[in-house]
Amino acid sequence: MIKKEEVYKIGLFNKPHGIHGELQFTFTDDIFDRVDCDYLVCLLDGIFVPFFIEEYRFRSDSTALVKLEGVDTAERARAFTNVEVYFPVKYAEEVGDGELSWNFFVGFRMEDTRHGLLGEVAEVDTATVNTLFVVEKDGEELLVPAQEEFIVGIDQRRKLITVELPEGLLNLEDLDAEDTDCPV
Repeated sequence: MIKKEEVYKIGLFNKPHGIHGELQFTFTDDIFDRVDCDYLVCLLDGIFVPFFIEEYRFRSDSTALVKLEGVDTAERARAFTNVEVYFPVKYAEEVGDGELSWNFFVGFRMEDTRHGLLGEVAEVDTATVNTLFVVEKDGEELLVPAQEEFIVGIDQRRKLITVELPEGLLNLEDLDAEDTDCPV
């Protein structure tokens, strides 16, 4: 059985394409094209299930058409509509430095050199120009810029990212509290 810590999310199957079982795939990481791994993992009914890739072709820099082994009709492909797609961590770790996507680090713990443990990376927010790690600790969310210049070290074995964040970045709530005490 595949466990959540053995995979990381790389995209979503959107809808069938054509009548031969092809699926439209929107991805955030093209790792499936850069390493030698012939399967993707889909989250079906809460279970991670591997599917071998027969073929794929890119439509843009973030979409591809994928044909999975055993999915040969549009009806069968419809079962994959809006299904999350994951990639095995063990193959992603073989990629050279600088080629991993930020999504690979979901599930890693993050610590700052001055402030200690910040929490666990729950997701990566790419909705704005600046990519952010969403770090959760004790039910609170902390947004940390995903920038190489802040990363001091990455320990893949321990799933730990060490960062050195600029002074004041983590004290935003303290600054807001001081502003409310100022007379107008």
